[in-house]
Amino acid sequence: MNDDSIELMAQAIIAAHHASVGLPVSDTSATAYHQGDPVYCAVKQAARAMGFIDDDAECVALAWQARTLRTGRFDASTWPDEPVDFGLAPHPRADAFAPCPKALGLYAVLPTAAWVGRMASAGVPTVQLRFKSDDEAAVQREVDIAVEAVRGTGALLFINDHWQAAIRAGAYGVHLGQEDIDSADLKAIRSEGLRLGLSSHGYAEMLRVDRLSPSYIAMGAVYATNLKVMPTVPQGPGRLAVYARLMRDHALVAIGGIDERRLPEVLASGVGSVAVVRALTAAGDPEAAAAKWKAAIGANHTTRPVRNPQEP
Repeated sequence: MNDDSIELMAQAIIAAHHASVGLPVSDTSATAYHQGDPVYCAVKQAARAMGFIDDDAECVALAWQARTLRTGRFDASTWPDEPVDFGLAPHPRADAFAPCPKALGLYAVLPTAAWVGRMASAGVPTVQLRFKSDDEAAVQREVDIAVEAVRGTGALLFINDHWQAAIRAGAYGVHLGQEDIDSADLKAIRSEGLRLGLSSHGYAEMLRVDRLSPSYIAMGAVYATNLKVMPTVPQGPGRLAVYARLMRDHALVAIGGIDERRLPEVLASGVGSVAVVRALTAAGDPEAAAAKWKAAIGANHTTRPVRNPQEP
């Protein structure tokens, strides 16, 4: 197959999918081709033209190539979303972390134990303590208070980053970013029965965290956010939808710049949870805001109450 044929395949992919998953090109580095297969080359070219960073474009190209070999035909019209084509292991998995509900519902990311207690008492089903401090004693106190604050509320409490303190306090789970995976003792977290949530920002990172069989995968940033510097541009609802289809066997959390106006298109992607930060903490009436968000998410997902292991 000649270069003209590869170009035609690439243009067919772009025509079919740019409106849904295309973003402005932010990575201007040269595209690296690791093989000469025509499908692989065409998809890698198309993915890069649609704004995928090189690592993510590589994942898409290999998956499209695998699907073409599996089905015996090249199809430019449908985006690959079968786990087998991305090399994902089937579920259930013997090495998986303890499961959490697939529909975690409204997921509040909160700066202090006081906020955790307040939102748990307001009926927010999933809360995360994101307490920033280098003082280990202060961290442990805050985590201990947060664990006590959710008792009797039914809220599921995840601790951001501080996995040792979470284990000592008996928290429901831990949330780690990509940069924390290599330094955290994942075996200890699993053996203690804590749930594990992991962040991802595109295909390459999703495939990385999938291999760890976490309790849930957070995907974002869906929209622009100024809360922290993100490693990639906002992914958008179109990409969120194809990510959710691929990772459908996991509990999934959408995060990043989500407001009430954007909530319907985020929920339409198929994720079981939406994480928010300022939507609650910056609201004039946080409890009323929580009730409104819960109602909006509940209209799309029915979250079955589960026993909280933190409760006696």
